[in-house]
Amino acid sequence: MHKIFVYGTLKRGYPNFDIGMDGTTFVGEYRTVERFPLVIGGPWFSPNLIDEPGSGHQVKGEIFTATDVAVEFLDRFESTHVPTGYRRVERSFEALDGSTNVMAWVYVRDRVNIDAVVEELTDSYPLEHRYIIPSKRPKT
Repeated sequence: MHKIFVYGTLKRGYPNFDIGMDGTTFVGEYRTVERFPLVIGGPWFSPNLIDEPGSGHQVKGEIFTATDVAVEFLDRFESTHVPTGYRRVERSFEALDGSTNVMAWVYVRDRVNIDAVVEELTDSYPLEHRYIIPSKRPKT
C-alpha cells in the first residue's frame, strides 16, 4: 500500500474525490512539513502545489492509503506522463494534531508548467467555485 497526500479537488467532499479516489482509504488530516506555494492555475482553475520547498506555507490536506491500481489511475489523472503535467514525489507530512509524521506521495508541478497563476493561496485549497471538472472541459 502507498500513502498519498491530496490537497485539492481529490479531498473528501470535493469534485474529483468520487472519480479519483477509488481504491483508497482515508488516514487523516495532515500538512506538509516544509512550506510550499499553493496556487490556482488556469484555464481550469486547478490547484497546484509548486515544487519550491521553503517558500509559501505548510499546506493542509488529507492522507489516504492507496492500492497500486489506485496510484496508477492517479498518475494518469494527474497527467504524470505529460512533460508539463504533475509529478509524483515523496515528501514528509505531519498530522494536524501533531501526533505523527509520515512520508507520502504528493502530486506537484513546476511553476513554469502552469499556464497562468490565477491566485496564490495560503495553506489550504477552499472548494473553488470556478474549478472546471474534466468532464466539463472542451475536447481538444
